Amino acid sequence: MIDGRTYYQVISGQQRGLWAGLLRAILAAAEVPYSWIIQARNRAYDRGTFRTFWVGVPVISVGNLVLGGTGKTPLVAWLAQWYRRQNVHVAILSRGYGALGDTGNDEAAELRRLVPDVPHYQQADRVQAAELAISQNGAQLLILDDGFQHRRLHRDLDLVLLDALEPFGFGHVFPRGTLREPLTELRRAHVLVLSRADLVDEFTRREIEQKARQLNPDALWAEVAYCPQHLVNASGEAAPLSAYRRQNVAAFCGVGNPASFRLTLERHGFRVIAFQEFPDHYRYRPDDLDRLGRWADQLDIKAVICTQKDLVKLGKDFLGKRPLWALVSQIEFLSGQEKLEEKLAALKPKTNTVPPPA
Repeated sequence: MIDGRTYYQVISGQQRGLWAGLLRAILAAAEVPYSWIIQARNRAYDRGTFRTFWVGVPVISVGNLVLGGTGKTPLVAWLAQWYRRQNVHVAILSRGYGALGDTGNDEAAELRRLVPDVPHYQQADRVQAAELAISQNGAQLLILDDGFQHRRLHRDLDLVLLDALEPFGFGHVFPRGTLREPLTELRRAHVLVLSRADLVDEFTRREIEQKARQLNPDALWAEVAYCPQHLVNASGEAAPLSAYRRQNVAAFCGVGNPASFRLTLERHGFRVIAFQEFPDHYRYRPDDLDRLGRWADQLDIKAVICTQKDLVKLGKDFLGKRPLWALVSQIEFLSGQEKLEEKLAALKPKTNTVPPPA
């Protein structure tokens, strides 16, 4: 068994040598049957062999093609806020990976903070969740979080995020790469959104766009950044970014793309002298907090910074003797916002709705 960091180094090609080459060959062999199963499933939906359910209201899916985080939650919140400003009764549906009882998972906690007036249904059967959202809350439009691979529920608009730091999963389906399904499946998307676009240069953005358009020339292209606004602690107190800019800090996170979090901190003036990574959706235990506290106290730092998804699970203002803050970011469109809003406006609920054509 290898840890996540070593696995990443192997599939990305950073790890060299005979052992790494042999492991890549083994992973490539395992990729073949997995890809075949995924493609067979997709073709069954394409042909109508597997049934797709229409629930009577528009559905917008926000998803991605790779394992790990691409910044879906902020975009889901942005969409929900946009429709609420249009006086549309909207609800969010998600599978609830890593949920704890009735409280939901870390993404549910973050969405409650970002869009407290929007109901969020977390369950594996998202068709049933959709029906509940409509019958219990009168939802007129549904946003399907992490829904690109969930094809049982008919959607009217598929938004797929591509992370600018690693948009194409190293060109391989899991386990050889980080793709959930082959790149050719991007053809199903209506909108392609390059997330964290500000973390790469203009030449890299255009390279990514060119490759994406080869796979799907008709999709709308948009680019977004997640711009830090301020810091917040578990008690709800806020602090400006300037409070710790150009000062030594430590940071940690349990998200799908930890490198992007560290890079964001460094790009905005924080001196990250120590950094720890945990698996995505990590459930912190008391001994983790003790260990992190000892780690922080041994460092010459002014504070410890984590993500909001981590903070909601920690519920502490200090790690050891060091103040603990979460970075609060806001999604900002760099391009494509106006055309995306035109598509969103076209989906505003009508008085009379009819099923989509077969």
